Amino acid sequence: MIPKVHPTFKLNGKSLDHNGLMTVAYSYVKEGELWEKQVGDFILNWLDDFDFHTVYTSGSTGTPKETRLDKQHMINSAQLTGERFNLAAESDVLCCLPLSYIAGKMMMVRAIHLGWHLDLVQPQREPLEHVEKRYDFTALTAYQAKHSIDYLYKSRKTIIGGGPVDDLLIKALNGRHTRAYHTYGMTETCTHVGIKELYPNKEDHFTTLPNIKVAASDDGCLIVHAPELASDPVHTNDLVEIIDEHSFKILGRADDVIITGGVKVHPDVVENKLSAIIDQRFFIAGLPDNDLGNEVVLIVEGQEQDYAFAKAKLDKYEKPRQVLFANKFTETHTGKIDKIAVLKSVTA
Repeated sequence: MIPKVHPTFKLNGKSLDHNGLMTVAYSYVKEGELWEKQVGDFILNWLDDFDFHTVYTSGSTGTPKETRLDKQHMINSAQLTGERFNLAAESDVLCCLPLSYIAGKMMMVRAIHLGWHLDLVQPQREPLEHVEKRYDFTALTAYQAKHSIDYLYKSRKTIIGGGPVDDLLIKALNGRHTRAYHTYGMTETCTHVGIKELYPNKEDHFTTLPNIKVAASDDGCLIVHAPELASDPVHTNDLVEIIDEHSFKILGRADDVIITGGVKVHPDVVENKLSAIIDQRFFIAGLPDNDLGNEVVLIVEGQEQDYAFAKAKLDKYEKPRQVLFANKFTETHTGKIDKIAVLKSVTA
């Protein structure tokens, strides 16, 4: 199928039909910077006559996996997002995510399909700082949101995804003149399937988009039934608390759980507690230990310093037995921390 370009679609202020958008895409590929080449590559692939688009999972906890997404499923996802956030044609939208990443790809799909006026800026830590107008809708990673707090007023509605959102960020949203939401989703479901409002109303669970149901597997992981977005149920590695078939809480990743001294420690819980203390990027992981089976370690990006005081906020088994430092975290192609690569570098 060749997806249609909505008649009101604009890219960086210019109205573009199918041929115009193809011309811009070729220009990006030929003359653009790396992030612009990614934009051009995606547009050319999106507007070809194949029914599927090939994407890769993030690879933050393992090898990236190739996945083929049905273009109609991606269009269905775009439609659901537009309806959920009441974003009609001609909405002003900012895309500041890489188009090597499903979230960035879907921002472009939504704009093309729904007729939004989309501005593209280079993906960076503080993407809102230098934009000169207020947008109806923006998608950010939690890392970008933390570093864009003072500029969030430039987005009327902001979705934050790509991983957990800690309590420090939620508190910082107070008074920022944006309506902020945490999204839950994955590549296999064409990005988000669940939404949780963070501000001005703070919700404690995700609610699915229409025609999507959730359940738990025998091992307590989330199963997503979304026939309009994925042909088969999607089995995840995320531990879940099911409230009902349309509401759920994510407890952490099953493959991240650290069993230390016979006690299960969830890295997401520990990271949330430490987020108010540690300014740099960091994560919690487990390393083999002869006595405990595994020991909890804290890995911090930046120069070595004393983090002993941070342990006072943690329960006995949550306290890191080591603090390791990496000058700069290795990242996946989607900009997430490549935890496996970082662990190898700090333990080599």
